[in-house]
Amino acid sequence: MKKFFQLQEFFGYFVRVFRKHDDNKYPNSFNLRMMHGINKISIVMFLICAIVIISRLIAKAM
Repeated sequence: MKKFFQLQEFFGYFVRVFRKHDDNKYPNSFNLRMMHGINKISIVMFLICAIVIISRLIAKAM
């Protein structure tokens, strides 16, 4: 049960996506850079939309 509540790997992915990549450790290609760029955009859009939805719910409840 303890294994299911460890979010270290989950949050580690977000840290890895938003930091500068080490070319020696990970291969660097155009497709990989585009994939990480799209992932960054989608994560930011998701967070913005989640904030908007939560703020609308809070405003509706008041």
